[in-house]
Amino acid sequence: MFFQSFCFQTSKQLCKLRMSLYTVSPLKLGVEVNGIDLKKEIPYEVVQQIKADVTKHRVMVFRGQGIVEGKRHIQISQWFGELESTFYRHSKSPDLDIFRVSNVSSEGCTNVGRTGWHIDGSFMKAPFSHSLYHIISVPKKGDTVFAPLTELIEGLSCEKYHRWERLWMVSDRQESIIHPLIYSHPVTKKKVMCFHLGMTKEFLWDYETPQQLRTTDAETIEILEEIHQEFVKDNKAIQYSHKWEPGDFIISDNLAVGHEASPETQYHPSDVGLRVMHRTTVKGQHVPTKEYPLE
Repeated sequence: MFFQSFCFQTSKQLCKLRMSLYTVSPLKLGVEVNGIDLKKEIPYEVVQQIKADVTKHRVMVFRGQGIVEGKRHIQISQWFGELESTFYRHSKSPDLDIFRVSNVSSEGCTNVGRTGWHIDGSFMKAPFSHSLYHIISVPKKGDTVFAPLTELIEGLSCEKYHRWERLWMVSDRQESIIHPLIYSHPVTKKKVMCFHLGMTKEFLWDYETPQQLRTTDAETIEILEEIHQEFVKDNKAIQYSHKWEPGDFIISDNLAVGHEASPETQYHPSDVGLRVMHRTTVKGQHVPTKEYPLE
């Protein structure tokens, strides 16, 4: 009883500290954060509250941050763990762990996030736990769209849910990593998805059971399209399409939200202006599994 009371009081104190330094207001998915300057040193207790808020809200949009230098972007990312970068480092990237993307090849890597809805690192044994994005040059158009995976799963028909529960994705990378399509989030224990609609070689039915079967090419395409349709139909009502503004910095629970870059992110600069974004990813600590024991 004493421990529960202590935890409750500590939580209240953290919330009061949070409210004294930054405020949050709800978005369609996640929250908008105001009143904090990420470029400055943040007290330990506030960092802990931010980490808890990311888990709670899944997406946190920090407004008005100006330009966050690469070194500071790395420091913020390290609040969540060790960084892991698996993509090409552009010559203009300020750090090895910062993935610089753009709509101009001389400014950053192009066509990033345009191969389909996904989570980052689905091809890793342990997908990235968090993704952090910072806009450097803002185009007139070019949203990043986020979708809550738990709500999408909860909205499936019973038949479709049971079909997806039997599926395991096989990455198209050389290692052919295999993950359950639907599994339990390692922290919240809620149902989420490990998937990439543009980087999946095939699916397995009933993996590691006597009934295990590989999908044919036609079946794989059909399943990928079925998943895609769940993201583009009525579920737009639960998605959040982020319209970037100067100084925006986003922290997301990568395991809890799917995302995709809108087509406008690759429009020519003569149409929308220059787009430059920096992204970091935090090394995953958990291999996707159907169930996690309660802690």
